[in-house]
Amino acid sequence: MRDVVITDFPVRQPAPPNAPRVLVVDDDRDLVLSLVALLRTEAYEARGVHHAGNILQDIRAYDPDVVILDIAMPGKTGWDAAKEIRARLPGKRPALIGISGEHVRGVDRTHSELSGFDFYLMKPCDPNVLLTLLRWLSIQSPFRSSFR
Repeated sequence: MRDVVITDFPVRQPAPPNAPRVLVVDDDRDLVLSLVALLRTEAYEARGVHHAGNILQDIRAYDPDVVILDIAMPGKTGWDAAKEIRARLPGKRPALIGISGEHVRGVDRTHSELSGFDFYLMKPCDPNVLLTLLRWLSIQSPFRSSFR
């Protein structure tokens, strides 16, 4: 199987210098590729990783404004990753969007909020809902101040 190069996807317009950076973290490789391609076609800077094992390093290296983080991943769950981000990177506060197809009960949403997530979406996520949330984040405080 040939690896897909994300830069081969069509881009409507190049990301402006102040475009929000979005990091997509999910163990589903196809979902990561799809979301990164969608975000790039909408003029966001986007990068994807397939596990949360090095989430702090990934955030420090990429400096995202928003992290879309799967809840149910092998190894380190999204809940664990969110807690780690909030505890170990207190000065850098990217917006955290949790996504899950498995953890959709009310208690799971509460657990997500207590873990440090700002928002929670169920899979499959409607692309229009995600894009609307990202546009809203780009103009809302306290998230607006971190965008370039």
